[in-house]
Amino acid sequence: QVRLVESGGGLVQAGGSLRLSCAASGSVFSTNAMGWYRQAPGKQRELVARFTSGGTTNYADSVKGRFTISRDNAKNTAYLQMNNLKPEDTAVYYCRLPLTYYDYWGQGTQVTVSS
Repeated sequence: QVRLVESGGGLVQAGGSLRLSCAASGSVFSTNAMGWYRQAPGKQRELVARFTSGGTTNYADSVKGRFTISRDNAKNTAYLQMNNLKPEDTAVYYCRLPLTYYDYWGQGTQVTVSS
């Protein structure tokens, strides 16, 4: 059983920054793919950024150059640094760990960007 807990969301003005954290209950990030997703009201959940199983990173076109995904394996924690935030980034952000035997999701953290 793996538990993912996101934190770091909040209310920020456009142009501001936030750093989201995803803490895992075990040493699962170092060799596994994981990612950050978001879901805005009335919209489908979408990929924001992810690590592949090979360790490379992928970003949604809408966040390239503004968001950075990283992880600290010693702390079993992944991060999403979000800079130059825009109102359209407003959503609930989720951490995901898709293991072969189970697809784990965190509970989400709300990010609201005011104009």
